[in-house]
Amino acid sequence: MTRPSAPHTRPAAQRRPGGGPGGSSWRAPLALIALSLIPLTAGSLRLLEITGGPQLLPTNPRVDASPAPVVIHILAATVYALLGALQFPGRFRRRHPGWHRTSGRVLTGAGLLVASSGLWMTLFYPGAPGGDLLWGIRLLVGSAMAASIVAGFTAIRRRDITAHRAWMTRAYALALGAGTQVVTQGTGEALFGAGDLSTAISVGSGWVINAVVAEWVIRRPRSHRTGSAGSTTSVESP
Repeated sequence: MTRPSAPHTRPAAQRRPGGGPGGSSWRAPLALIALSLIPLTAGSLRLLEITGGPQLLPTNPRVDASPAPVVIHILAATVYALLGALQFPGRFRRRHPGWHRTSGRVLTGAGLLVASSGLWMTLFYPGAPGGDLLWGIRLLVGSAMAASIVAGFTAIRRRDITAHRAWMTRAYALALGAGTQVVTQGTGEALFGAGDLSTAISVGSGWVINAVVAEWVIRRPRSHRTGSAGSTTSVESP
């Protein structure tokens, strides 16, 4: 009497239903792009205003007096936020290594422009809301972002891919602080008003949240076992 053959099953890493590795790999970049939409939209409106279009945002005398760093910051942040989100799907990186390297060079330049223009505005734009506390936080965040990009670039030059991913993830998380701050600042103003201390804490908390999430992504287990057959599904950090 012949034994019935066991049903053929594909390893978990090869399955492609909507919730499998192939179907879920684009959830992270789509979520990141969605997070950046509000600040990028506001930046686009500010650019429209600077180039002579209608004024759709509150007047900012600091921008009117010296618009160049704002223009650089907005354009670089747009490239960094949108192109950077596409670096996260591991399957896409592996299939298009040339694209990943080329876009990585573009992102390195764009990210350094975001950080340096942000530092310039912090140092030379007077009277920004948030007082001395937020001024110090902005200096810390801009410096940390620039340092993370340099560390990530140095790591990939010595072929340390794990360190490269970790540092670039940290830099990207700090760059997307403006998206999280839409929520934290709105909540802070609703609860505590728009004073300097409230503004500094609510804006700063946006960067803290992103930094914590970035560390969780970096340090989470790379793989986990599923099913009784011992099949392994890979979970990669960006």
